[in-house]
Amino acid sequence: MALNLMAGAAFADATEPKTFQDKDADKVVVTAQISTRSAISIQAVEIQKIIPGVNPLKAIQTLPGVLFVTADPWGNNEQNMSLFVHGFSTQQLGYAMDGVPLGDQQYGNYNGLSPSRALTSENVARVNLFSGAAALGVPSTSNLGGAIETFSRAPAANRIFTVNQTLGSYEATRTFLRFDTGRSDGGGSAFVSYLHHDARAWDFDGHQKADQINVKYVHDAGQGRLTAYFNAQKKVEPNEDATAYGTAQTASSTYFPYTRKFIYPDLTACKNNLTNGTPPAYQGNNFSNCFSAAQREDLLTYVKYEFDLAPKLTWSNQVYYHYNYGRGIVAGPINTAGLPGLFAAYYPNLVVGGATSAQTLQNISALFGGSGYAVRTTEYRINRSGGLSTLNWEIGDHKIDAGVWIEHNEPAQHRVWYPMTAANNNLSPYDVPSGPKALTQYHAEHFVNIIQLHAQDQWQIQPKLLLQYGFKSSQQWANGKFPVNQVNLPTATVPVHFPSGRLQSGEWILPQAGLVWDLTDQEQVFVNAQKNLRQFLTYGAGSGFYGFTPWSLGTQAAFDLFKDTVKPETSWTYEVGLRTRRDLDLGPITAIEGQINAFHVDFQNRLLNIAPFNFINPAPAILANVGDVKTDGVDIAATLDFGPHYRLYNAISFTDAQYAQDYLSGTRVVNGVVEPVTVATGGKSVPLSPKWMNKTVLSVRYGAFEGQLTGDYVGRRYVTYLNDLSVKSNFLIGLQASWNLEAVKPNWAKVAKISANVSNLGNVKGISTAVVTGNSGGYQGFPIPSRMVFVTLSADF
Repeated sequence: MALNLMAGAAFADATEPKTFQDKDADKVVVTAQISTRSAISIQAVEIQKIIPGVNPLKAIQTLPGVLFVTADPWGNNEQNMSLFVHGFSTQQLGYAMDGVPLGDQQYGNYNGLSPSRALTSENVARVNLFSGAAALGVPSTSNLGGAIETFSRAPAANRIFTVNQTLGSYEATRTFLRFDTGRSDGGGSAFVSYLHHDARAWDFDGHQKADQINVKYVHDAGQGRLTAYFNAQKKVEPNEDATAYGTAQTASSTYFPYTRKFIYPDLTACKNNLTNGTPPAYQGNNFSNCFSAAQREDLLTYVKYEFDLAPKLTWSNQVYYHYNYGRGIVAGPINTAGLPGLFAAYYPNLVVGGATSAQTLQNISALFGGSGYAVRTTEYRINRSGGLSTLNWEIGDHKIDAGVWIEHNEPAQHRVWYPMTAANNNLSPYDVPSGPKALTQYHAEHFVNIIQLHAQDQWQIQPKLLLQYGFKSSQQWANGKFPVNQVNLPTATVPVHFPSGRLQSGEWILPQAGLVWDLTDQEQVFVNAQKNLRQFLTYGAGSGFYGFTPWSLGTQAAFDLFKDTVKPETSWTYEVGLRTRRDLDLGPITAIEGQINAFHVDFQNRLLNIAPFNFINPAPAILANVGDVKTDGVDIAATLDFGPHYRLYNAISFTDAQYAQDYLSGTRVVNGVVEPVTVATGGKSVPLSPKWMNKTVLSVRYGAFEGQLTGDYVGRRYVTYLNDLSVKSNFLIGLQASWNLEAVKPNWAKVAKISANVSNLGNVKGISTAVVTGNSGGYQGFPIPSRMVFVTLSADF
């Protein structure tokens, strides 16, 4: 697929006044011109205007139909990140960087990494959003509702040394250094960059830290183009917990803090907050941990060679490797969430007078160092490699694209518990735990092979009519096992063990067809229909944040039932739209570019953890297909130019995603007869996905000065499956202003610019990310970050 993507180019001659006359520069949103799908792009210049160093996924929050929220201004905290596109959540979308698959963005790592961990934000060239159905060649096993592709910048043609320094609220500092070698006589060019990021959380004493190196080499020679890329990153993100509301909080508590921060580094306060390992009763489920954090280390590299076999025949081959080692770490009270029962299963000699008696809690506390806390780590490993091979052949009126993606992945997870001593504690949210372990709860391993094929023909039937049709195949073979199995679940009344076994899933034919019709030289109609599939998660013992996985089921019988009866989730997406791009003479309005598209989605075989109502004994939760989701919606986005100095972008989106059926979960006794319980979700809206959103960007440019005001309206969101609770709408405003110092011709740099950014200008409070905890009555929520100010000095030498 060819996208007519406009480069977010540098400014024109520095001696000339800067205006918006170059309509291909600094576009907020750029639409695809040869695509049967809704395909839009945001460029590097616009990405960095939001906040220098912003997560590429947060950058697309200005695009129509997109909800992206986190509890930090950069969008880097993966624990409380929430992304929805047309009713599909983060883990139902596809992601890639320069063609390399990035997995499904699970907080519990198993098959990928975030775009910001794969590529430093300042090195991003553009981000493409397919907001309904992704291109067939996108390497993903999760793109039910579209895909997000991030692309890295090419090395500069000239030798340049770039320095960006950001300082801001809450001790924020971000240093970005990049050296471009320039193009050699032999056709090679490269860059190497280093990032250091450190920012204190706005609501507690925790520092978000990251160091990252990117290296890219490109060589153009004769009949081919070689690209090699290397990324190494290490980061730590201290986490706060979501506040529990409604029935997610204990019935006896009225404590609902706006932020649920951790207590570290005040270890004395950590200890004094507990009584015999138990947090204050008035806090209920909203107690504070001593600390928690996500620690992530990644190595990612790829080599790609595009070989011109003939003038209209290109063969592209790319191999990649990704290794991740990381952990989620929590220092929490020993007497919460049923933990005494878990610890007693491993150390039954500690139980005296019951699992939660004072003597038992004292014994458990002593086992874990006497502080009343236990340090839990979920330790992740990803070891994956793969390759992509694509053949592009233009013959007559046809452009044929065919390819294959293969990947082998060996993810693993350990759940390990460490003591936390009352004095001289050697554990922190920033360090890898060391010292003796109290116990290893489980160790899960998977071996996963993926193959995805695609073939597509782009046929120019007439000069103004293009037909695109093809298919893809998606197949997955997974084998999961537990070298160390859990003794029993914390809430289990009978011994429960995680299952082992093999699963093969997929479909060989997932069709796609679409048309592009040029109504005029300025207007274009597109239609598209496409089927997609989401493969089963290959994660051990995962639930909640990690999604639903067959290997988290509590018995082998439940796994075997799943294997025999459950199908992967699939979707049919239908789109129709109109694009336009015109110069105008309507008083103050001098140009318009925009797109309107309507869509319908049939989402089938939805997976959900439910209580059993069948023969399984013992009876843990089971994972089952519980019905369909029907989604209808409209996106309208347009950019208006008001002469040479002003530009207004606005996007309005309506998405109505509803469950099509009720489902059965658990049993009840009526008149002495056991019968299944019906959960009345039929006709209810999908929670967390707002029906209405509106995005606004007002830009101004006079000479060396640029300014931008952004507005992001998110409508009401339901937070339970039965829609009995919701969080109210919010409207956040951001502000950006910059001064290009080229106008004063600094003699200390080739190019220099100073900019300022203000996030949440109105200091609005409310819920950013919400978490569904049940069918009705309760939910969890993270806060909207407070107003913050950042100043950045950028210079090229």
